[in-house]
Amino acid sequence: MSSTHDDGTRTSGSTSPTSALVVALAWLLVSVPLAYGLWQTLVKAAQLLG
Repeated sequence: MSSTHDDGTRTSGSTSPTSALVVALAWLLVSVPLAYGLWQTLVKAAQLLG
């Protein structure tokens, strides 16, 4: 059995919850390079403006 959402996408009737550990690792995988890039941008901007 499948259901249709308001946006037209379909999902199967059986869904499994995502583990909190998987979610935490995914956030870590994204946020570490993002934080590094933001830090490097601030350092370069300080050199450029200072």
